[in-house]
Amino acid sequence: MSVLLDGSSPLFWPLILALAVVAGFSIQRTARLDGSRWVGMLTAGLFGLWVVFFWEVLVRALDISRVLLPAPSLVLASLQDHAPKLWGDFVQTVLKAVLIGWAMGCGLGFAVAVAIDRMPFLQRGLLPVASLTSAVPLVAVAPIAVMWFGFEWPSKAAVVVLMTFFPMLVSTLAGLKAAGKLERELMYSYAASYTRTLVALRLPSALPYIFNALKVNATLALIGAIVAEFFGSPTMGLGFRISTESAKMNMPLVWGAIVVAAVTGSVAYALLVALERRAAFWHPSVREGK
Repeated sequence: MSVLLDGSSPLFWPLILALAVVAGFSIQRTARLDGSRWVGMLTAGLFGLWVVFFWEVLVRALDISRVLLPAPSLVLASLQDHAPKLWGDFVQTVLKAVLIGWAMGCGLGFAVAVAIDRMPFLQRGLLPVASLTSAVPLVAVAPIAVMWFGFEWPSKAAVVVLMTFFPMLVSTLAGLKAAGKLERELMYSYAASYTRTLVALRLPSALPYIFNALKVNATLALIGAIVAEFFGSPTMGLGFRISTESAKMNMPLVWGAIVVAAVTGSVAYALLVALERRAAFWHPSVREGK
């Protein structure tokens, strides 16, 4: 073990190379195991453990400054020491700005998409406006939102709404057009109303598109809220913590906040994937992914 932590030893790099081969072989063997989606989760977990192991060993053996790249053990210690502070940041950023903004942005995009589908003449006026909102730079919107809605979470939620609106709108429109022509003609021959056709045929066909937008927007919402906090925030929030602690060169805490954000995004994505498997289990795109 001492050789692994001594970067000047002649055996260090051959040993690191041998461990890299072992890591690649173990990940490859794990990925080839017979099983369901748990094999994929196990493979990803094993890959992450190897990355953390090499990160810890290389940082300590090469004596890299904690300002440039802190070791995972320092990040973990910072997470434990500042757990109450990071929990407050999580509540401020995720449970308020991200969750509310994501729900409002996705809901608004879905509603506008259904309205455009029902009244096609709206497409000429609303789609250009919607595409314009998606092209506005985040760094330009965030200061304006702070001026309009204040330094608390509503200004960050407004930025999240703006970021998540257009992806949901475009994906829902594409999904509503994905229903087969024969199925639509069958509903028409039964004199089904627009609402009945929408609920029984077109929305189920659009579920994979809608869930794709929800998954993309989950990460966009987190990024948007964190960046918006750089331009004005109360004394808590993941973006506020990253900004202030990086100015103090307290990089273990900065990386701790990054870990919280990354884990939150991964968990949100996994929950949406699980929900998609239950809601659209019949769709070929979901069945093929199992």
